[in-house]
Amino acid sequence: MNTNSDTTHTPQTPLRADRRANRDGAGRLRGVEATSGGLIRSTLIASGAAVAVLTLVYLPAEYGIDPTGFGAVLGLTEMGQIKQQFYAEAEADEAGARAVATLDPATLGRLDRIEAQLAAIGAVIGAPASLTEAPAQTVEEVAAAPAPEPEPGPALDAAPELTAEPAPGETTEAVDAATAEATSGWRDEVSYSLAPGEGIEVKLVMQEGQTARFEWTANGSVVNYDTHGDGSGQKISYEQGRGVPDQTGELTAAFTGNHGWFWRNRTDAPVIVTLRTAGDYAEMKAP
Repeated sequence: MNTNSDTTHTPQTPLRADRRANRDGAGRLRGVEATSGGLIRSTLIASGAAVAVLTLVYLPAEYGIDPTGFGAVLGLTEMGQIKQQFYAEAEADEAGARAVATLDPATLGRLDRIEAQLAAIGAVIGAPASLTEAPAQTVEEVAAAPAPEPEPGPALDAAPELTAEPAPGETTEAVDAATAEATSGWRDEVSYSLAPGEGIEVKLVMQEGQTARFEWTANGSVVNYDTHGDGSGQKISYEQGRGVPDQTGELTAAFTGNHGWFWRNRTDAPVIVTLRTAGDYAEMKAP
């Protein structure tokens, strides 16, 4: 039995694209034709993506600028603000390194006169010799000198009795400050608690050439500090430091104005800063 069957072969879709479709007659790959509309569209898409990255990521992370609020959600704004604080402190450190405080002979002469006045005030109110900072050689010479013999006559009986009255020009505040310094060794003492990242500034009102003794401590921790002054249209940075636990010394005003310290807590825990001052200044300006 013969069965005749006609098999019809229908065209089938190839599983892979014909490689020859992307080649020319010589077998080279054909390039993609670019149109002006396609180039403009690609340029606009790339520009939009760049603006989005700039606004949403770069500005908050680098400068702390967050116009959309998206950077705050990701924590980028805080990172940018911390960076800007570091940059500002680095610039202040460079500016302080270039500033050099110098004293001319006239200023040194005024310092000598101020020390002599302090010694005289200490002698009147009975302050300890260490507070007046008198030279050791002078004290030894005075102790070794023979006592003068009294002269006969009524002048001895009529000698006026010394009283601890303030010298002309001294105010009641100055006498009280000198008395407090004589009893405790320090004229003013303040303490402040600084949270992480928090800063505080304390200054002394001083005339040009005046010298104040100071002692500050972070009470077991460390802080960044900047000793500086301003006034009379001038500014100066005496000294700066990072991660310093404490400091003791003297501060001499380079010009009339406010001179003092700025501390910032860069640790992860609260820090208590204590400042003690004494010496020649009008008042303390504290928060």
